[in-house]
Amino acid sequence: MEQFCAGEGAGKLCEMKPGISLMMMKMRVIAVIAAGLFSVATQAADGEAIYNKSCMFCHASGVGGAPRAHDEAAWKSLMDKGMPSLLQAVKEGKGNMPPKAMCSSCSDDDYKASIEFMAKKKAK
Repeated sequence: MEQFCAGEGAGKLCEMKPGISLMMMKMRVIAVIAAGLFSVATQAADGEAIYNKSCMFCHASGVGGAPRAHDEAAWKSLMDKGMPSLLQAVKEGKGNMPPKAMCSSCSDDDYKASIEFMAKKKAK
């Protein structure tokens, strides 16, 4: 059996397997890294998923004065104030919306994605 390694330092991966080439090991490492990066990017940018998890409870029906999702007229005046203003309202809370708007684990990018999703007309 031969030892095959890919990467360097703490990221070095080695296996003892017959017939596995160094090129194959490198391809595995690249695939794992790519999958991880894709997963993080998808999580941060999926406004609909964040909306479904944390925002729809109020924004689907407009309960408590929340602007209804996909109501372009309701969101226009809010969007005109700019994203920094909207982010501040989400993080500090506004009206009946609690601070961090039911998503304490969300990042600014998550909040932006969900706001942009709600402000757009729903795709048919």
